[in-house]
Amino acid sequence: MDPKDVCGGQEALPVPVCGGQEPVPSFQYTAELVVGPGAELDPSEVTVQGCECRGPCCPAEECACLPHGENYRHCKLHSAQKPVLECNVLCRCEESCANRETQRGLQYQLQVCPVPGKGWGLRTQESVPKGRFVCEYAGEVLGPEEVRRRIQAQDPESNNYIIAVREHLHSGHILETFVDPTYVGNIGRFLNHSCQPNLVMVPVRTHSMVPRLALFAARDIQAGEELCYDYSGMAFNFTPDSGHGHGTENSRSQHKKCLCGTAACSGYLPFDATLYKAAT
Repeated sequence: MDPKDVCGGQEALPVPVCGGQEPVPSFQYTAELVVGPGAELDPSEVTVQGCECRGPCCPAEECACLPHGENYRHCKLHSAQKPVLECNVLCRCEESCANRETQRGLQYQLQVCPVPGKGWGLRTQESVPKGRFVCEYAGEVLGPEEVRRRIQAQDPESNNYIIAVREHLHSGHILETFVDPTYVGNIGRFLNHSCQPNLVMVPVRTHSMVPRLALFAARDIQAGEELCYDYSGMAFNFTPDSGHGHGTENSRSQHKKCLCGTAACSGYLPFDATLYKAAT
């Protein structure tokens, strides 16, 4: 792992390691989601039809990729409360189209730094305005049985990087996406939890029905701040469930202490007990 760039040149900007006596844990870097064991869909396959718009700008009232209105205004996410579909490789609009924000990669100087009591964390070296895209949470897309197998095989003291995103559809169905950056992942794996986070995770679809787990600034973030998001997805009243629920008192022994240090700290890291249940 190159301390000058943990991304190995795969991102638009290098992400260096700042300080720390121990080396950064080794893992295979990927800037995008990759198919893993049990996944029903390959996130690299182009399955979403593109729009027929011409030119550098897609009008919201005409673009097939904007059924819920524009997603971005001045490069900032307009709303985290509605589905986000970006223009993709099959669209006829130009690559400069404003509806391709998360596909531009890293736009802010970030660094991996040791955080007291937490291990490693991700910090921004420059100010990030509210609504701007910061990074993606990328890794292997897994099936539910593989998720349970990996979690049950973990040491109780090991970090759990697996995140579950559940999107509730109007039909009553729930779409589940499981992403694990433990062995194959990106800088999103260094993000710590906070009960008062400065990032919000939003499922964003581009060329695949598998959503990219995009992280946007939930407020204006100052240079030098550690970047964090709520593993449970409860912050900011975000509709899709992401991360881990709080479980039950019976599973309290499996909870890990939260060290976010905020006034709103719940005391424990979010925990999804359903992922620990054996298959029936």
